[in-house]
Amino acid sequence: MAPNIVITGFMGTGKSSVGRLVAERLGRRFVDMDLLIEEQEGRSISDIFAEEGEPYFRALERDLCRELASRQDLVIATGGGTLVDPVNREVMARSGELFCLRCAPEEILRRLEVAEGRPLLDVEARRERIEALLAKRREAYAKIPYQIETTGKTIEQVVEETIRVVEDMRKISVRYPTGRYDIHLGRGTLGRIGGLLRAWGQPSHVAVVSNFTVWPIHGSMTESSLHEAGFNPLICLVPDGEEYKRLNTVRQLYNQFIGGKLDRGSVVIALGGGVVGDMAGFAAATYMRGVQMVQVPTTLLAMVDASVGGKVAVDHPRGKNLIGAFKQPAFVAVDPAVLGTLPDEEMRSGWAEIIKHGIIGDSPLFERLEAHSELRPPSDTLTEIIAAAIRVKVEVVEEDPYERGRRRVLNLGHTFAHAFEVLSDYQLRHGYAVAIGMVVAARVAERMGLCQPELPGRIEALLRAFGLPTRVPDFEPEAIWQGMAMDKKRRGSRLRFVLPRALGDVIVTEEVAQGTVLAVLDELSS
Repeated sequence: MAPNIVITGFMGTGKSSVGRLVAERLGRRFVDMDLLIEEQEGRSISDIFAEEGEPYFRALERDLCRELASRQDLVIATGGGTLVDPVNREVMARSGELFCLRCAPEEILRRLEVAEGRPLLDVEARRERIEALLAKRREAYAKIPYQIETTGKTIEQVVEETIRVVEDMRKISVRYPTGRYDIHLGRGTLGRIGGLLRAWGQPSHVAVVSNFTVWPIHGSMTESSLHEAGFNPLICLVPDGEEYKRLNTVRQLYNQFIGGKLDRGSVVIALGGGVVGDMAGFAAATYMRGVQMVQVPTTLLAMVDASVGGKVAVDHPRGKNLIGAFKQPAFVAVDPAVLGTLPDEEMRSGWAEIIKHGIIGDSPLFERLEAHSELRPPSDTLTEIIAAAIRVKVEVVEEDPYERGRRRVLNLGHTFAHAFEVLSDYQLRHGYAVAIGMVVAARVAERMGLCQPELPGRIEALLRAFGLPTRVPDFEPEAIWQGMAMDKKRRGSRLRFVLPRALGDVIVTEEVAQGTVLAVLDELSS
């Protein structure tokens, strides 16, 4: 069963015509709310208004919204004022995706003239009424996540655009002890970030944190979408690279937030990879004791890992992510289209995390990658794989939001990886370090007799198929062990290890001898 598709907008924008054709194309049932109310009441909408008044009609709408929201697989055309009511909007949003059809007043007038079959009398007076009602509803319409412009377009063009958005979009909900947030996944999401933010709420100020590499590529689209939604964002740029993920950079963000007059009602948008997401998230978690944040990851690694789960942190010279917090986002916007500009090395880093998620909790995903190990698969395939990897992490973090139990399985390979990163002075990419760390973990599990004999070889082969390293960097095993001793996941003086036993089956243990680890490190560095 698929979520509902709810189409709203002003009169003359084509809600019913578009909705009927979308439903026909997708093989769904179409519901026109106004027609359904007329059938139930046995009289026209205008008669209901005249005989009972608007409050009576709006009560009928509210009841029908609740009824329709309890179903699925519908395409629903609402009345023009239905979703102006925030309660109706929230009820319908829980049942599916909301679309608002927009149109210029002049074209609305022309369409009404055609629909009524005669020239409109007193065009100027009617134009004034239309513009006044549009102005009254503008703020409510702006809170609909997906905006479709219909001016100058045929019904067929609007239908095609609507279906394209529906087919591209996926919404994954994440629950945590005090609330929930949505991950909006699909091509074109970045260009709709303003609409998504407006649909989420009404922040007093918006700051976008990005870096000097990402902003020139994706900044224009981001800023344009925010402006279109009525926001005037403060742009805060930071240097690119893990070596800048320090408190000193966060201090610079605080200065910019203060200069931009951000208050407790503000939202910080993190536009970039995991480093930007971590720094912007940590700054948002601590500025004025916490402001809202939105994650907009632009790397494959950040899409499937750092942007989900609410962990934010900065590095310390003696260890990675030692200074951090839990900060759940208002929502996450994932646009696979932005990966077209991502360098191959960064794509490989992301595949390391996706492979990790397959090992942890999705053996069909791992096997699918074994069958088709493409660095840049077709768009639809890539979106499906990203969704599958995200769902693995969501399932784990919902069960253990604060890393007190099962969430530790997500650290497969990370105890080793963080040591490699620190010893390389963060010159080794995180995904590459995780890839090597997973190989070490699998070989340790093999030496301890914990895993299926063929598992380490399968993991190494898949990592190599994606061009990822599988040998330990040129560091002394003892130095790596000492680097691991600073890992924040240790318990007292004991290190915690995540070891794979089979695809979809990993354990967390402290019962790993130093000698076993050193032997595997030595073996994989030769």
